[in-house]
Amino acid sequence: MSLHEIPTPATYTDLYQLTMSQGYFRTGMYGKRASFDFFFRKAPFSGQFVIFAGLDDLLSVLEHYRFNDDEIAWLREKGFEDAFCDKLAGFRFDGSIRSVREGEVVFPGEPVLTVTGSLISCQLVETLLLNILNFQSLIATKARRLRLVAGERKLVDFGLRRAQGAGSVAASRAAAIGGFDATSNVLAGKRYGIPVSGTMAHSWIQCFGDELEAFRTYARLYPDSSILLVDTYDTIGSGLPNAITVARELEQQGHRLVGIRLDSGNPLTLSRKARAMLDDADLDYVAIAVSDQLDEERIAGLLEKNAPIDVFGVGTRLVTGYPDAALGGVYKMCDLDGQPSMKQTDEESKRSLPGLKEIYRESGENGLFVRDVIRLNSDAGVSSWLDAATTGFGDAAAEGAKTGKGTSYTCIREVVMENGKAGKRIADVAGIARFSASRVASLPGSVRRLAQPDAYEVLLDKPLISLMEQLKP
Repeated sequence: MSLHEIPTPATYTDLYQLTMSQGYFRTGMYGKRASFDFFFRKAPFSGQFVIFAGLDDLLSVLEHYRFNDDEIAWLREKGFEDAFCDKLAGFRFDGSIRSVREGEVVFPGEPVLTVTGSLISCQLVETLLLNILNFQSLIATKARRLRLVAGERKLVDFGLRRAQGAGSVAASRAAAIGGFDATSNVLAGKRYGIPVSGTMAHSWIQCFGDELEAFRTYARLYPDSSILLVDTYDTIGSGLPNAITVARELEQQGHRLVGIRLDSGNPLTLSRKARAMLDDADLDYVAIAVSDQLDEERIAGLLEKNAPIDVFGVGTRLVTGYPDAALGGVYKMCDLDGQPSMKQTDEESKRSLPGLKEIYRESGENGLFVRDVIRLNSDAGVSSWLDAATTGFGDAAAEGAKTGKGTSYTCIREVVMENGKAGKRIADVAGIARFSASRVASLPGSVRRLAQPDAYEVLLDKPLISLMEQLKP
């Protein structure tokens, strides 16, 4: 098994996926060919976009999707029929997937990913697909917002101890896709090749006779990578003076102190005082790192006041997706045996889009994204999109999209899995992060800003609108 293959039990699912699948098996429907779309209706964090993440992990899980002997035995004990359990014993995911690239910037209502395969395959994988994609996309989006605020300053994921159990590894991966430079999470670093970074805990300092001895010992052990935590006792009165003493001693030995970390108190006041003290000691190269309940709003406030901070360690509010605990991505059938299918409900905002579709993105001659068009698969040319279009999801109203000189449309989805086998995968998290950064940079500034962003226009083409009208009861 390679570094990126993640074993997941097939029973990592909701009960109704299994009861429905047994029903499909008993009625002979299990082999029907179906298609399901993954999409979300609202972007988190009062924003307008989502960074799509989790695709490579999903493909790994699906390629190795198996019911093992213990799971089959347990299902029999729970009353599932022998014939159905025998079917599951030899089950392999047989589906194909069309998806946007991992790291892509996507918007409410868009069919980000479509699974096509036997009905039982599509049904059984719903829960794990939503679990993987919703969580990683939420955290990657949060991380990208933090990156937009922090600019070129270093961002380190400190969230392992506050994350939701084993989800911490996925959170660290998603944070890297969203633009974080490093993580304290050793397993995530090992599994995904993310740079690892860390400092020290207050307990290290408390274990020694005094703070200076603790700093000196640590610097002797790690002379080229020491970041000293200066707020165990008195940040200005002892922590910083002792750190300056050790920094000078390291210089005499041919080394340099990497930085100091502030983990409590007023970060604006303390970072200013720390910078002044370090500069006065000719230690302008020593970085100042800050942690302690940071998020994009708090970082933005510090930087607006020109806080001299070089590194932000973000933990709880990153890996928990604060204040939005989840991305509400859903998985809805759009086609069954070649017949378009549409969820219709009394609540119009919860409708789904029928049929097999693609997303085309319009870019202006300046390279910035203009709008997306959700197009029903057909032989119609681009001109048909522009005859009449309406926003299916979102606040803007369109009275016919018009292309300008130099604009272009590009389909942003591609086949990433066929018959249960993944195609060429981009498992390199750093490469996904670079791609994601380039896509966000292509958004109009008014769409990617944190406060009161403008809505990005997502249109439905004319054939899709007509199909929806035909399927109404």
